[in-house]
Amino acid sequence: MTGSRRVAITGLGAVCAIGRNAAETWSAMSEGRCGIAPIESVDTSGIRFRNGAEARGFDASRHFDPVRLDFLDRFAQFALVAAREALADSGLRLTPGMAERTAVYTGSCLGGQTTEDAGFADLYRRGRNSMHPLSVPRVMANAGASQITMDLGLTGPACTISTACASANHAIGHAFWMVRAGLADLAVTGGSEAPFSFAHLKAWEAMRVVSPGTCRPFSADRQGLILGEGAGMLLLEPLDAAVARGARVYAELAGFGMSSDAHHLTQPSSDGAARAMRLAMQDAGLAVEQVGYVNAHGTGTRTNDPSETRAIRDVFGQCAGRLAVSSTKSMHGHALGAAGALEAVATSLALHHGVAPPTANFTTADPECDLDVVPNAARPLRTEAALSNSFAFGGLNAVLAFRAA
Repeated sequence: MTGSRRVAITGLGAVCAIGRNAAETWSAMSEGRCGIAPIESVDTSGIRFRNGAEARGFDASRHFDPVRLDFLDRFAQFALVAAREALADSGLRLTPGMAERTAVYTGSCLGGQTTEDAGFADLYRRGRNSMHPLSVPRVMANAGASQITMDLGLTGPACTISTACASANHAIGHAFWMVRAGLADLAVTGGSEAPFSFAHLKAWEAMRVVSPGTCRPFSADRQGLILGEGAGMLLLEPLDAAVARGARVYAELAGFGMSSDAHHLTQPSSDGAARAMRLAMQDAGLAVEQVGYVNAHGTGTRTNDPSETRAIRDVFGQCAGRLAVSSTKSMHGHALGAAGALEAVATSLALHHGVAPPTANFTTADPECDLDVVPNAARPLRTEAALSNSFAFGGLNAVLAFRAA
């Protein structure tokens, strides 16, 4: 274990298919409510799948005036709303000196996909000869991070990490290391994504990994992932500072591990996933016996779920059978670069409330996924520590380790 400061999670923010904020999201998760439904924002008549996990209750006009909205793609709107919530939830009042020492690390796989697709449709389908004058600042992947710094007045280090489905975990892990090492005193960190555009959905259709119905991670009859959207944000600060000011501590962010499969662009390697989990626990100073919950990557595809099961069994050995392992993607969908952030919020609240959220939509056990996947109903959770897994296309793995507060 390296570093000198323990790091507390004192603020949470979320917006996704099952909640307009962190409290609504947790309420739905703990009740096993699924946000997957027919896609409304895109005409899917020319697409083989019809369902997605859209943030249907999100109304941007409630958060931004029309002039501000002109600068914000949907993914950046999500990022800002969740960041505002995380800061307010922490109870911190930032002074100029604190703002200079606050890092902003975000993850996004796609950036402003909605803006990009609309602009290209204008050019190539409608034959127009111009695009929205703010297309570039709306599309850039760092728009979420940059908008957060301006909105909250944060002048410390800021960046965006884009590593496909591991983007948010990579961002949170690096922000955690910054705070632990004393390179920043606070961090606003997470991820955001808005993948629902016609061209992007057609690209996923071509991969043949999207379910025609719903997402059933670890079930024998699973048929693929379901795309989701939204954002999750965490406020990180040194644990001693949080305790000194009497802050509510949801959980301690204790370790981060990452690895590369060096194997295949789309087929996962259980060895790489296992290596990232071991590194996260090593970084946190945790033994396998101390971990009682894993928020799984759990996409619901034919190849990912058995591979992740093998990795968990490889890491935990005889202890794997007593783990609670659930995939909240079964409820909020696979939000790509935001997935790890929503799952970090879920893992923090699981430890805070002592409840393991379920794997929703579960039907039939798969012998290749022989773990306790908390099927369909939440249950009490008493554990010292938890992991949250993100394994991306390209073989990039990022795992966060949490301790109960």
